[in-house]
Amino acid sequence: MGEETTSLGGIHVSPNAVATIAYHATLQSYGVVGLAPKNLADGIVSTITREPSRGISVQYKDDEIHIDVHVIVEYGTRINSVAESVGNTVRFHVEKALGLRVNTVNVHVAGLRISNTD
Repeated sequence: MGEETTSLGGIHVSPNAVATIAYHATLQSYGVVGLAPKNLADGIVSTITREPSRGISVQYKDDEIHIDVHVIVEYGTRINSVAESVGNTVRFHVEKALGLRVNTVNVHVAGLRISNTD
């Protein structure tokens, strides 16, 4: 998956490219204040480097694309609505950019954040 062969040669889309598209789509979603690291090791790495795909993992499995997004949601918003919105937004932007079908978008709410009301 992520590969296509044309008469001029081959095209390969890396998982990091898909993760970058999903990252920007996630940050545009209402109620999302940030992305969370996928695990402890990813959290330590993210403090050292500013990788744009932090909090997002993309897996190609045969002819399927699976995306996991780990988000931090604004306190006071409907978590279910925000998660659905993130899933739909990520699916739309990735499918629009690649022209390939996304099979699953799993949204994991890793935490809530209260914005400063000052």
